[in-house]
Amino acid sequence: MMDRHEDGKPGSRKRLHALDELRGAAVLSMVAFHAAYDLAYLYGVDMPLFTTGWIQELWRVSISWTFLALAGWMTSLSRSNLRRGCQYAAMAVAIWIATSWAAVDTPISFGIIYCMAACTLLWWCLEHAFPQALTRWRVPAAFLCVVLFGVLYQVPRSRYAVGGLAWLGFPGPGFSSGDYYPLVPFFFLYAASALTARGWAQSHRAYPRWMYGRHVPALAWLGRHALVIYAVHQVAILLALEIIFM
Repeated sequence: MMDRHEDGKPGSRKRLHALDELRGAAVLSMVAFHAAYDLAYLYGVDMPLFTTGWIQELWRVSISWTFLALAGWMTSLSRSNLRRGCQYAAMAVAIWIATSWAAVDTPISFGIIYCMAACTLLWWCLEHAFPQALTRWRVPAAFLCVVLFGVLYQVPRSRYAVGGLAWLGFPGPGFSSGDYYPLVPFFFLYAASALTARGWAQSHRAYPRWMYGRHVPALAWLGRHALVIYAVHQVAILLALEIIFM
């Protein structure tokens, strides 16, 4: 979720604060979402608008899709996608250990941070194995990724007889997770964004001037520290709720 280097164009060192602010808005929405989730499902607060209907799902995907699309876009701006992917992977392992140990809710296996790690590392492999193909065929490839994302979206919502493939998108009968974003279909959302960003970078166009400005500094700060906030926000929410409901 967080990157140290966001260039406006090749060779530039100017940071694209608009991307920080968009990520920060997603972080703020994520914190609010998890606070609502904890209130409804852990503390039994009656929240029918959240627990019934389509609002919860729409809110959830607005957050996760934003994170994945931004992570994909960053493939053309990050100094090292390998290092970034490894950072995500280390955080995903830490989150799995922490949620398994705490046992407050269902442990998180193959959640959004895992997905960002797996997608980033897979993209790093692809951009090193097929650099010319990704550049030459970026437009049809991006379109195909969008189509595949839509076609395969329901795949992880089923249960499959073969175990051990939940990481890919084929959860077995006994699989459960508090947050689940496997490679299928979410790599295709990530890749569509990465290919679009690659096309922008290959065209050597600068980003619009407004994207360099700090319009909402608080959101930009949240966006720059998104990974750390993700790691600690649920603990902070639960501690606050424990105090409130003592």
